Amino acid sequence: MVRFLIYSLNYSPELTGIGKYNGEMSSWLVNNKADVQVISAKPYYPEWEVHPDYSGFGYKTSVESDVLVTRCPLYVPAKPTALKRIVHLASFALTSALALTTKLFSSKTRPDVLFVVQPTLFITPVALLFAKLVGAKTVLHIQDYEVDAMFGLGLANEGSLLSRIAYGVETWLMRRFDVVSTISFSMMEKAKQKGVNADQMLFFPNWADTDFVTPDVDGSSIRNEWGLASSDKVVLYAGNMGAKQGLEMVLEAASQYQAEINQAAGTVKFVFVGAGAHVDALKQMAQDLQLDNVIFKPLQAWEDVPAMLVMADVHLVVQKKGAADAVLPSKLTNILSAGGRSVVTAEVDTELGQIEANYPGIYTLADPENLDAFIAALDTELNKIDQNDESHNVIARNYAESNLNKDAILSKFLDNMQQLVKQ
Repeated sequence: MVRFLIYSLNYSPELTGIGKYNGEMSSWLVNNKADVQVISAKPYYPEWEVHPDYSGFGYKTSVESDVLVTRCPLYVPAKPTALKRIVHLASFALTSALALTTKLFSSKTRPDVLFVVQPTLFITPVALLFAKLVGAKTVLHIQDYEVDAMFGLGLANEGSLLSRIAYGVETWLMRRFDVVSTISFSMMEKAKQKGVNADQMLFFPNWADTDFVTPDVDGSSIRNEWGLASSDKVVLYAGNMGAKQGLEMVLEAASQYQAEINQAAGTVKFVFVGAGAHVDALKQMAQDLQLDNVIFKPLQAWEDVPAMLVMADVHLVVQKKGAADAVLPSKLTNILSAGGRSVVTAEVDTELGQIEANYPGIYTLADPENLDAFIAALDTELNKIDQNDESHNVIARNYAESNLNKDAILSKFLDNMQQLVKQ
């Protein structure tokens, strides 16, 4: 039996992103005879507010679905800025280091594999030291290249002394892990460019629950509950509403659709589901533009997600330039599993661009931060609704079944970890 310690900023019950994947992975591993412990922050994402059940300044330890979880306090800014994010990440690194140290004093809590999730890179120095002291194998799992994301979004200048130091430290730390895994082939190539050896690399993609998220559910009840007519063409964005998404462009598009009274495509409604640092600003922008075709809804319970995905006619996976190079959006896995039609903003030479080229029709690609290109792509997908006899995107669903099956991905990962421990 392999003993895992998952060390990550995010964990269940967070409903989106990294926390969701970590929670699902832990449950799957436990169900497949592995021992799992977790050190994480108190859940706060994507609302940027610690969940009420986890309030207070102290630590909280509990057993959740046979997983020993230690929740660490941290600074969570109500309105994240670049500097506040750094303080936020550093605070978790400090408080979690104390939690990690307690694992040194009992052989029962010493792992075979220390599984560290980036972001955040701040926790890697103490993680490497801990692993050396207890003799654990180390895995750095990259969900997001946070250094690349920071500079790609213009938070600091490329080529500056700060950027050279940041990239240098990043490379030095990455190369000291036994295994560096990440979620896409383009991100694997980026790791190699940063100096990681090819024999260190492991492809460990995000997955979809293809048995639960299917096209074969009824989304009409959610349409009715949200006041959407059966004749409406529903464009859905579900997920984090932060800086890197650039959702202001979607509202600008909504304004143009609203102005076109006699639309061939019919009445187009834009639905935003989720939370994030920019949600209040987006709501204000929608109000300022007097948009009657925009609806905001909070995050939905996981059991309602399949119906929510199916009720939408077109899904949006949008990011700013640079962000699409650094991150493969996890929300896309469930969209594909639901057989959703979607518009994805990314450059053609990114992973997302390569998937679209290899699987024509899986989604429509649009140049990031280009309003005209975005509207053209959205028109393309909206026009397919009346022209296609299929109730869902068959290409997307087939791709999900072949490439995103949760059991297949996690079984392969566990096999890899068993081999690592034997080395």
